[in-house]
Amino acid sequence: MAQGNNSIKKILIVAFSLCIICSVIVSTAAVALRPAQQLNQELDRKTNILNVAKLYEPGMDVEEVFAEQITGRVVELETGDYTDQFDADEYDGFEAARDPATGRTLSGDRDIAGLTRVENYATVYLVGDPEDPEQIVLPIRGQGLWGRMRGFLAVEGDGNTIVSITYFEHSETPGLGGEVNNPRWQAQWEGKEIYDEEGDLTPAIHLSKSASGEYEVDALSGATLTSNGVTNMLQFWLSEEGFGPYLAKFRSGTEPEDADDTDTDFNDVEGA
Repeated sequence: MAQGNNSIKKILIVAFSLCIICSVIVSTAAVALRPAQQLNQELDRKTNILNVAKLYEPGMDVEEVFAEQITGRVVELETGDYTDQFDADEYDGFEAARDPATGRTLSGDRDIAGLTRVENYATVYLVGDPEDPEQIVLPIRGQGLWGRMRGFLAVEGDGNTIVSITYFEHSETPGLGGEVNNPRWQAQWEGKEIYDEEGDLTPAIHLSKSASGEYEVDALSGATLTSNGVTNMLQFWLSEEGFGPYLAKFRSGTEPEDADDTDTDFNDVEGA
């Protein structure tokens, strides 16, 4: 006997068939759109770098200006010297931190930014002449109130004076911690100094409720934990654990060198 259109069997067959068809359509669309998504992500990264370096203007050709003004180099954090083991255009330090071959585990007082793991090599972006850059753009990240915050910090070629700071990814509360993207708050960073007269690798820059000195920026109103996260993030990435050894070379007037080639083959992790 033929089964009616409302039979359980036919309903399940139709539902299963629709699921298969929809899955195929979604998967095909995801694969087809992936190159465009990757291009958009790359364009967004370059836009953020130009923005923190105060080079971005609406309507500009981002790709052209980036190619003319910005040079990416990969730095060995421990020594502060450059390395050619990685392609700066493809290397992703955020992903490399997860790989035991290119990252290390942090614990206790060493992990003040809440990272758990950090890469051994990081990409920096040099503005102008790469031999004598006008600015150095550093990628920074750390834990905020609700999750990971990622951004860029631009420093003048003296390795000590801040140009600007920006965040391109965060989940902080709008109107409170989300004010890290407020241009008025970001404008306070210009001209602030990272290190004090002692000249060691311990950064002095921090957020304060009553900022008044050259090493202080106003804390975010009503967002103590986000403010602490910003301070801890900078204290980590500008210390000897992060870009401290690299920036120290600019402060002392010595140029970072190209690190000697090693026997380790890192080609397998490029673009990780």
